[in-house]
Amino acid sequence: MTTAMADLLARARLLDGDLAPGHPLSETVIRPLAALVGEPEADVTETGPVADRVWELAKDATRLRAQPGAPEGLIEATAALQHLACLFAEDADELAARIEELKGIQGALGTRIDVAVDGPYLVTNPVKITNWLGEPIQTFPQMALCRCGQSATKPLCDGSHARAGFSGEKDPARTPERRDAYEGTQVTVVDNRGICAHSGFCTDRLSSVFRLGEEPFVAPDGDHVDEVVRAVRACPSGALGYEIEGRRGSDLEREPAIEVSKDGPYRVTGGIPLDGDDTREHYSLCRCGHSRNKPICSGMHYYVNFADPPLSEDPNLFEWAGGLPALRRMTSIFYQKYVPRDELLGPLFARMSPDHPERVAAWLAETFGGPKLYTEQYGGYDHMVAEHAGKALTEEWRARWAQLIAKAADDAGLPTDAEFRAAFVAYVEWGSRIAVENSQPGATPPPHMPVPQWWWVCNARPGSRVSALAPAAEKPEVRLPQADEPVSFADHIKPLFREMDRRSMSFAFDLWSHADVTTHADAILLRLRQGTMPCDGAWPAEHLDLFARWIDEGTQP
Repeated sequence: MTTAMADLLARARLLDGDLAPGHPLSETVIRPLAALVGEPEADVTETGPVADRVWELAKDATRLRAQPGAPEGLIEATAALQHLACLFAEDADELAARIEELKGIQGALGTRIDVAVDGPYLVTNPVKITNWLGEPIQTFPQMALCRCGQSATKPLCDGSHARAGFSGEKDPARTPERRDAYEGTQVTVVDNRGICAHSGFCTDRLSSVFRLGEEPFVAPDGDHVDEVVRAVRACPSGALGYEIEGRRGSDLEREPAIEVSKDGPYRVTGGIPLDGDDTREHYSLCRCGHSRNKPICSGMHYYVNFADPPLSEDPNLFEWAGGLPALRRMTSIFYQKYVPRDELLGPLFARMSPDHPERVAAWLAETFGGPKLYTEQYGGYDHMVAEHAGKALTEEWRARWAQLIAKAADDAGLPTDAEFRAAFVAYVEWGSRIAVENSQPGATPPPHMPVPQWWWVCNARPGSRVSALAPAAEKPEVRLPQADEPVSFADHIKPLFREMDRRSMSFAFDLWSHADVTTHADAILLRLRQGTMPCDGAWPAEHLDLFARWIDEGTQP
């Protein structure tokens, strides 16, 4: 294998010189291979299109990687080559074909995660990887996920760990692993602080049982046993467990998946083996590079202010809600907690399919601006109409459904700001009334309509107003021009408008756009003089005079 790896290294060096500037293979392919075989003399000559050579190199590396005992450096290099080869695919069909061919080469390898020494997570044959919104991330048969927190191509590794001197060692002063048992009347909760990622799911969602800052931390009799079990199962790190009558409680049965959580760890579910250990159904892996219990997340991402780039400057309802995971939590709580206990809704949903909560979450995700999951997986609008046809739903049922789904949203931790809840409740009211209408005998709903798209009510978005509970905001620093100095938009007018002002008027125009403000200058000045803009207080006279002067001088850029 050493000779074959030396050949890979030589070909990678030759290819690196022919690729785009920046030596893209130097840190992700050449470095890990050179660490294995040194700097051998190799007489290699290759011709042909670069894209074809990358593809052949990726396949050869994958064949070596598929052999027993493949070293970490080879696996890391293979991951980078597979990714690069797939980037060269000309279209979606070619991409799918390449991934299938690579899967065929290493198909005998099981799904697993191995932790490279002072390096990335080496993920073999991943089934599913999503971002924190539940949106799929493109997978390849061999992947290297960033562990140091410094990659510029997160979640993929770009070799930054080597440049930064990243260490995967555990901190000797870390919280030790210890299972503490808290016995209740019907259920015993087991807690292992040593592997807790401090995601706060338990304390935020069931504070009567998991009591932040109190002793004992766990009060098992603080809520119904079903709620305790649900909270334990929702723990993403695996720190919590439960026992009933001395028997260990079962975990959820989930497909193997990795979630790249927002500003936090990789959340692994479905029993993916970690360094060969297949005893855990779920666990959280450090992604910021600072855990005291590497590779397990210890919550240090909060303290080092680890943050991902925002997905959108103007989030839709799907993003603001927390994506598919949040909507799934809500629908699961609704159908598992509230419906069975309700005398009206319980009989109505007694025969629902096991995946009904997932279907409703997919519908809401698509309606709120997320991926078209309901259309692609469940049949779209026509299927939803068929689900309600002939059921003769009543207003009493509808009102109870609307009431309890709002409670489930609270329990699931969906945002409580006025803007989101206004939009959420508006859709619940609208959608549930349409469902009642469509369910009546003789109803003829229009066929083949798209899934509806819902948005912020009257374009009132989060951040577009000043909360009465917010601390006083600092006034923007504005440089007033000299008497003989021309007034310009960039230097004098744009700084008058805060980010909040821009958001509040984004439904009409962009206050940071010279063209937009010029077009609407007279109307803006009128509102400024009337005191109806901005929404938290009138401008001082000198700012009004400055804006008027800018108009008089011809609205210079």
